[in-house]
Amino acid sequence: MFGQNNNQDSEAQEQPINDVVLSPPQQDFNPALPNPGTTFGDRSDPSQPSSVPLPAQDVSAPAPADYNPATADDLLSIKQQALTELSPLISHLEQSPEEKFRTTMMMIQASDNRDLVKDAYAAAQAIPDEKAKAQALLDIVNEINYFTQQPA
Repeated sequence: MFGQNNNQDSEAQEQPINDVVLSPPQQDFNPALPNPGTTFGDRSDPSQPSSVPLPAQDVSAPAPADYNPATADDLLSIKQQALTELSPLISHLEQSPEEKFRTTMMMIQASDNRDLVKDAYAAAQAIPDEKAKAQALLDIVNEINYFTQQPA
């Protein structure tokens, strides 16, 4: 029986078990099982994803009674508090001139604090790369245009 050539599948039986992909009998599709001709993830190749299914989550379950989603007002309040606390700490960050410029611009745009434009300009002037410096200076001009435009 084993090792004899009286069977059409004798070639598959003589191959090592790791190289054989057995086709299951015709069944209905089951997403928890690999597709025919595939195997579960090969541990010798970490780039291969595992085909182990994740447990289903019940999305219809109600939220806990003490769950209060953050409102837009809550988020804006937290943002304002974080910006207020962050302003005096910015100088403690170890940043390149480009990073300092981007951080200062983020602070300007997040808080509409026109007083920080001078700091952003100083950071832009310290950027050694001419192309990055040009873009930073253009961003400064755009911010100044934003602050100085007349309301219609």
